Amino acid sequence: MQIKWTDIDPETGQRRFLCAERFAGVWRFKWKRQRRGDWIRGLHPTRAMWEHVLDSLRRRYRRREGVSDEDIEQVERILRELPYE
Repeated sequence: MQIKWTDIDPETGQRRFLCAERFAGVWRFKWKRQRRGDWIRGLHPTRAMWEHVLDSLRRRYRRREGVSDEDIEQVERILRELPYE
């Protein structure tokens, strides 16, 4: 499962492309600066990124696009364990 979106890079102030992937129960985040550029793996997700993923999962769940209750519960658990920024 992949969730893609754009945001503003806090270091440069420019738009960046983000992707959260879930494979075998593990979430991984990656990013790139240009639409057609190569993905850079190893992005440490912020609380805002996790909140975006949770919102996207909830919207997909209503449309039954491969999202289960366990997927939503997993991200909610991750968010509960994160410190507030």
